[in-house]
Amino acid sequence: MNTIMLVCAAGMSTSLLVTKMQRAAKEKGVDADIFAVSAGDVDSILEKKVIDVLLLGPQVKFMKEQLEERLSNKQITIDSINMQYYGMMNGEKVLEQALSLIEKKS
Repeated sequence: MNTIMLVCAAGMSTSLLVTKMQRAAKEKGVDADIFAVSAGDVDSILEKKVIDVLLLGPQVKFMKEQLEERLSNKQITIDSINMQYYGMMNGEKVLEQALSLIEKKS
């Protein structure tokens, strides 16, 4: 199972995107745990769960470098969600982005 964590300022704006990503995963037969958290909850979630890819919403993409440094000892790929896909709430494209990052890691 692939575990995909989306991070945004409050964890709210990505909830619709998560729903659309989950729908796309189901349609494609992809076994994935996809969820969103607020930026403030990242550390506590990472203590409890093994994450394959962490995608940052546009409003928190400034955190990428800081997170990469903090998580350098973990096997977590970090990237920003494509702005166009995010704006259009294109769950299928964001899922494809996440899965391609997971494939590159393997």
